Amino acid sequence: MDRARDRASAAVSFFLFVLSISVDAAGPAPGTPLHSLAGSPHLVLPLVLSRANSTRRSPGSRRFLSRQFSANARMRLYDDLLTNGYYTTRLFIGSPPQKFALIVDSGSTVTYVPCSTCEQCGNHQDPRFQPDLSSTYEPVKCNVACTCDQDQKQCTYERQYAEMSSSTGVLGEDLISFGTESELKPQRATFGCENSETGDLFSQHADGIIGLGRGPLSLMDQLVEKGVIGDSFSLCYGGMDIGGGTMVLGEITPPTDMVFSRSDPVRSAYYNIELKGIYVDGRPLQIDSRVFDGRHGTVLDSGTTYAYLPEEAFIAFQDAILSKLQSLKQIPGPDPNYKDICFSGAGSDVSQLSNIFPKVDMVFGNGEKLTLSPENYLFRHSKVSGGYCLGVFQNGRDQTTLLGGIVVRNTLVTYDRQNERIGFWKTNCSELWERLHVGGAPSPAPSQSTNSTIFDSPAPSPSVLPDQFKIGLIAFEMSLNITYADLLPHTMELAVLIANELGIDTNQVHLVNIMSEGNTTRLRWEIFPNGSSNYFSSSAATNIISRLTEHQVHLPENFGSYQLVGWNVEPPSRRTWWGKHAVAVIAGISLVILLSFSTFFVWHFWRQRKGFNAYRSVDAPVPEQELQPL
Repeated sequence: MDRARDRASAAVSFFLFVLSISVDAAGPAPGTPLHSLAGSPHLVLPLVLSRANSTRRSPGSRRFLSRQFSANARMRLYDDLLTNGYYTTRLFIGSPPQKFALIVDSGSTVTYVPCSTCEQCGNHQDPRFQPDLSSTYEPVKCNVACTCDQDQKQCTYERQYAEMSSSTGVLGEDLISFGTESELKPQRATFGCENSETGDLFSQHADGIIGLGRGPLSLMDQLVEKGVIGDSFSLCYGGMDIGGGTMVLGEITPPTDMVFSRSDPVRSAYYNIELKGIYVDGRPLQIDSRVFDGRHGTVLDSGTTYAYLPEEAFIAFQDAILSKLQSLKQIPGPDPNYKDICFSGAGSDVSQLSNIFPKVDMVFGNGEKLTLSPENYLFRHSKVSGGYCLGVFQNGRDQTTLLGGIVVRNTLVTYDRQNERIGFWKTNCSELWERLHVGGAPSPAPSQSTNSTIFDSPAPSPSVLPDQFKIGLIAFEMSLNITYADLLPHTMELAVLIANELGIDTNQVHLVNIMSEGNTTRLRWEIFPNGSSNYFSSSAATNIISRLTEHQVHLPENFGSYQLVGWNVEPPSRRTWWGKHAVAVIAGISLVILLSFSTFFVWHFWRQRKGFNAYRSVDAPVPEQELQPL
């Protein structure tokens, strides 16, 4: 989704939302998403609950104190926040399972996918859901608690959004699976089967939305009500230029240094935090802390791209940042329709931005603070190398503070609904999945603890390797957010770019495997030592590995975003000279033999033809010749 739609909708979403529905004194009705996805849908009509006995309850009222949950749904995240406007995960519906790429949205309360009966649905990443092919599908029958279709047979849903996009369809129930790498077994759940979609929903590449907000039709609420997971979920978005990440549905044991803020479900139906102040370079903004508690308070929304502050807070934040960047040149933004605050001259190395841009601290009501790196409030200028723009904007006249995904890049965010709090922990989200130890390995045995401990502190970047540890090969896999067909003609160009970013020669980089994965492409590369050496020097290997693991490989936008899937090293080969060169020697011998036979054949053929025209003596017998007319 483009940034124009994201900003326009964010500025008016709350205003349109309140005008379009009735709210009680505590805030909007439950199950009504604040913001569906980056640059697009905002709910303006509530989804009617299909259960007759539904009532609003605080998460704290659920009685799970004596339960233990040994499984949760661990799922990869794909795509990139700024390139695509959203992150997606893979969900499987039906028996046999049908796969879908769904936008992760903590502001939506219903999960929906295009239906095979849809008369007005766009061309998305995967085929539409076919209820007739699922042996476990059942429609949600019409009842007094839902809006029914024209035939009064099936419950329906309707979503309308601020920028005039919409989604309507029927409600169905089926088995929902979370992938082979998840511990949680398939569960029956209610979801929307789209019959019509318009606007951004029609044009987006993703199939639909997975709703993680508060509300009876939220996938989270359904799984919690069934008692199969704890009342918590976690999201971890990749950093600047790096896509991918991790999502966990269910409880985890939080890291010891995770920072928490209270999240009051009565204050707002959305996931909110108690933001009391913002510090820039150690100095607080000179504003009243109550500015962050206006309207719906401070809302955290995984589907929004950027951050939006009330006018007073935005002006103070903007001035504080500008006062610290007088050495940088201010330049126009990439979009002429917006007066972005952008700078040039900061360099392309993201890891060095903290030496140029000030740190920003968000202080919560309990006194704890979350420190934001520059990548948490900046986005890369798409037209100027080494240029960056402020990813924090004024939220129009709306007094709500809206924190989008940019604020929590490379941050594990745990929505602990049971304990009414949200936790933040800085980590490398693009590598977090590899530290879950579930990539094709058997699931670990259930823990005796209520929560599942799966997150360790991030491994430090490799220091200089000891000289006695020799590396003969460095292999790594990357996933590019570009289709196989679009990437294939540019693999040589990509190899040159990777070599330049790693500081090595192009002939050292070899593509050994390329595989299509739907909308993405996975590639395996091998890097060999330069020249005649059969191993890397300690410093060379350390430099290459550090650049890979610290995500210092920057690719042009036409290659999309990338995710480092994994890497490994191999020792130098111990083969003899013959073992190393056997293939070349055999090929040479074969070539010599082939040339020899070819030469003999040509010589023999030439001799045969020459024999027919050889000189003959006068009395030599000759075959009769046919008389030819004069």
